[in-house]
Amino acid sequence: ALPNGLTVILHEDHSVPMVSVNVWYNVGSARERTGRTGFAHLFEHLMFMGSGHVRTGEFDTWLEGVGGTNNGSTTSDRTNYWITVPSNSLELALFLESDRMGYLLDSMTPQTVDAQRDVVKNERRQRVENQPYGMSSVVLGEMLYPEGHPYRWPVIGYMDDLTAASYEDVVGFYRSFYAPSNASLVVAGDIDPVRTRALVERWFSDVPAGSPVDPMTIPGVSIDEVRTRTITDRVQLPRLFLAWLTPPIYAPGDAALDVASAVLTGGRNSRLHKRLVYDLRIAQSVSAVQYSRGLSSYFVIDAMPQPGHTIEEIQAVIDEEIRTLQAEGPTDYEVQRALNQVEASFYSRMESVGGFGGKADQLNGYFLSTGNADWFNEDLARYRALSPTDVRAAATAFLPADRRVELTVVPDGSGGKP
Repeated sequence: ALPNGLTVILHEDHSVPMVSVNVWYNVGSARERTGRTGFAHLFEHLMFMGSGHVRTGEFDTWLEGVGGTNNGSTTSDRTNYWITVPSNSLELALFLESDRMGYLLDSMTPQTVDAQRDVVKNERRQRVENQPYGMSSVVLGEMLYPEGHPYRWPVIGYMDDLTAASYEDVVGFYRSFYAPSNASLVVAGDIDPVRTRALVERWFSDVPAGSPVDPMTIPGVSIDEVRTRTITDRVQLPRLFLAWLTPPIYAPGDAALDVASAVLTGGRNSRLHKRLVYDLRIAQSVSAVQYSRGLSSYFVIDAMPQPGHTIEEIQAVIDEEIRTLQAEGPTDYEVQRALNQVEASFYSRMESVGGFGGKADQLNGYFLSTGNADWFNEDLARYRALSPTDVRAAATAFLPADRRVELTVVPDGSGGKP
């Protein structure tokens, strides 16, 4: 770590002459508060609008000039930014990243905040409000988590909160969380570690450390009933979402639920896909996912009936297959097939150094969640150690029929037309 608290992780990979500079800030939408949501994602936009020594537009122009790419993303737990460039342009990437870490407020004005606020509002309209079934994720969060819980609101925030946020609110959020002591920097790819360390020290050592950020202390959450809700949307077909609260990422049960999702919907021969889509032909699609997060995860099954069939029909089959999984567990073959899929995913993510999910991103992710950037083997070992009994136990413990949320989206009669 540098004296200002910035954790620096270097990874040498000379397979191609490229390098990725990847920064994670330990701030996502969970660090917001009721009435002031959407700030973490708003900063994902503001961080590309220029900084103390980089005028608006120059960030992209300079990177494109050397053949580089860049982007960012926001979740409930973190915000990440990455730059991938030919290795001879590493110093440009480090300069740009350090400038917006240390000097963003020098160029940020109420006008730039208002402009990006409008961009985010349009993004919310496009991705949530005007997207078929787009409001389902917002409603699921509100059904799963109580008032005040930081996972209750959507990452993109509420429209009223985005409108109400003042320039001073936005500056205060930046000063609280966007500092070296609340960030980690990965430089991965075709690098000389000694030279790279010197460059990182040159460009980041002068950034002020910032105030310490208190750890999150959120009471545990639970669901002790079946919570049902029906909403309408401009769609042609209904859609069913069944969701359960599940263990946080890397906690016992998290990996087993990943395998359970693969047994249920991971491929054409999976249990729900085979029965609903191929054998009975009453569903167009079905998926099951364990959404792993730092404070609390959730497991969701999402299914859409074929025209002429009902939500009740497919829910009955889903419940039957879950009961069978809980009673008998998966077969050895099903678990091995799921583990093969998991391993293939692990190795495919290693093929790229930069971008979303590449090695630089994974090193930062492991560091944020475990304190150890080199946690790849331990992560894979979680899955390799699983037996059919483990998957059965997780399905029994975490997917009870009497403690979940049931959300149905039904057509509003418009035939899907706006």
